[in-house]
Amino acid sequence: MAKDKKKAPKNSAVSPKLSNKDYLAQLRKLHVELVKLQEWVKYKGIKVCIVFEGRDGAGKGGTIKALTERVSPRVFRVVALPAPTDREKSQMYLQRYLPYLPAAGEVVIFDRSWYNRAGVERVMGFCTDEQVTAFLKAVPLVERAIVDSGIILLKYWLEVSEEEQTRRLEARIEDGRKIWKLSPMDLKSYSRWYDYSRARDDMFTMTDTEHGPWLVANSNDKRRARLNIIADLLSRIPYKDIPREKVILPKRQKAAGYREPDYPLRRIPEKF
Repeated sequence: MAKDKKKAPKNSAVSPKLSNKDYLAQLRKLHVELVKLQEWVKYKGIKVCIVFEGRDGAGKGGTIKALTERVSPRVFRVVALPAPTDREKSQMYLQRYLPYLPAAGEVVIFDRSWYNRAGVERVMGFCTDEQVTAFLKAVPLVERAIVDSGIILLKYWLEVSEEEQTRRLEARIEDGRKIWKLSPMDLKSYSRWYDYSRARDDMFTMTDTEHGPWLVANSNDKRRARLNIIADLLSRIPYKDIPREKVILPKRQKAAGYREPDYPLRRIPEKF
C-alpha cells in the first residue's frame, strides 16, 4: 500500500444480496482450489502465515471457518491464543506467537494475532503508550525476518460499519447459538468505536509495509467477504494442480465365516 493511501478504509457501495445458493456454489469452487493449494503446499514445503484482524463482529471467525472447512487441519492450523499467562506477560511481547509460525508444508491462520497490542490492549488500557509505540516500531522488523525466513505472510483486516457491527452484536444477544461470542470485553469495546478507529489508523501507518501489507476487505456482507478473501488468498500464493492417479476402490475381502455378534448394542435413540 502506498503511503498516501493509508487512510481509514471506506466500505464500497452496497451490492445486491447474494443468495445462499449462489454463495454455496461459488464457495464450492473455491474449496476445490483450496484443496489444490493444500496439496501444493505439502508437495513443495511452502510456509504460509495468515493473520485475520478486525473489530468485534467483523466476521473473522466465519471467514476462517469458510476457509478451513474442506481442508486438512493437519495442514491448515488455526491459532487463537487466550489471554497471556503471568509468565508470558514477563516475556518479550512477540515471543509467545513465534512458536506457532508455520514449518514447511503448513498454513497457519491467526484468529487475532500479535496485533492485539495495537488494538484491544491499547484501547482497553492493558498496556502503556510506550509499549504500544515500541511494538509498532518493532513489528515491521519482525515481519521482515518472518518473510526473509521463507514464510508467505498475508494480513487481512475485515472492515465493518458501525451499523452492521451493532446489528451483529445485537443478534448475538438473541441467538442461543451465538451468545458465547459476546464477552464482557466485547461490550466494553463496543462503546469505544473511535478509539479503535484511531488505533487502527496508527497500526496501518506503522505496519503497512511492502513485505507485510494490510489487505482490507469490506465485510458488511459476510458471504461476499468470505468469497472475496478466499479468492484473494488463492491469487497471492502461486500453486499448481498436482497430477493424481485415478482412484479405484479395491475389492473387499470375503467374509470367511464372519458373522455379526448377537450381543445387544447400546444404540442411540433415532430422534431424527
